[in-house]
Amino acid sequence: MTLLLMAAGSGSRYGKLKQFDDLGPKDEFLMEFSIYDALKNGFDHIVAITKKENVDFLKEHLSSRLPKNIKLDVLAQEVNDLPEGVTFTGERAKPWGTAHAVWTARNVIDRPFAIINADDYYGKNAFESAANFIRNNGNKETFGLIAYILKNTLSEHGSVSRGVCKSEGGKLTSIQEHTKIEAKDKVIIDSDSGTEFTGEELVSMNFWVCQPSIFPFITEYLKDFIGNKDNHAKGEIYLPFAIKEMIAKNLIDVDVIPSASQWFGVTYASDKDVAVAELQRMTDNNGYTSPLWDNI
Repeated sequence: MTLLLMAAGSGSRYGKLKQFDDLGPKDEFLMEFSIYDALKNGFDHIVAITKKENVDFLKEHLSSRLPKNIKLDVLAQEVNDLPEGVTFTGERAKPWGTAHAVWTARNVIDRPFAIINADDYYGKNAFESAANFIRNNGNKETFGLIAYILKNTLSEHGSVSRGVCKSEGGKLTSIQEHTKIEAKDKVIIDSDSGTEFTGEELVSMNFWVCQPSIFPFITEYLKDFIGNKDNHAKGEIYLPFAIKEMIAKNLIDVDVIPSASQWFGVTYASDKDVAVAELQRMTDNNGYTSPLWDNI
């Protein structure tokens, strides 16, 4: 089984490259705990997507820690990595979004795979659920989404963006993006739209289980997207939007898999203290060894 980590972000709100911040008790990156949990549940191929200038560093860092039987690919997401026949001659500050980041791995993945953000902690049970889904899902047109309870994904230090899920019969029907969700006076609200939430809603934290069929779809998506010059300067294609379009075209369905796992992330610099404390607590309670890679 393959785990793809998206580690190409810039960390504009965090103030630094948060995916490479030393948060663990022995200065481990947050992504190392996700990789550890994945390996414990049978994953044997790690793919990390990062910026070109970070490829050698990240490859060396992970290679020195992973067991020798684990396959590792570290790939650069680059603006000019485009489908055959598609050209781009303008200037952009960053690549084409998270769907494009996933597409970067098209030549190294040929089986069902899980996708996560490198700067989020998803929890042991989430990887167990993802692994069981991959093992038991015999339908090549069925994807999976590991979903979390909204109230458990908020930050004490500012608003967050969340994709609120709707489903019927356990199948995802839509994801509504809300960009400024926060708890105010005991009410959870999206400040942009004024929408209030109970806190029990399921949300996407970008933990997907996909089939290789997503790669040719993104290929066509990119051709159409870049064919529109209005998208050249700042436009991005996001993974949830690509999956939403695949659902709309009846190409796939998506099982919503509620997660009982703890989630936390480091959106803001102030979130670091929470992450450091949680990783230390779990290590102290024998959830993880320290140093992390001593016993795997």
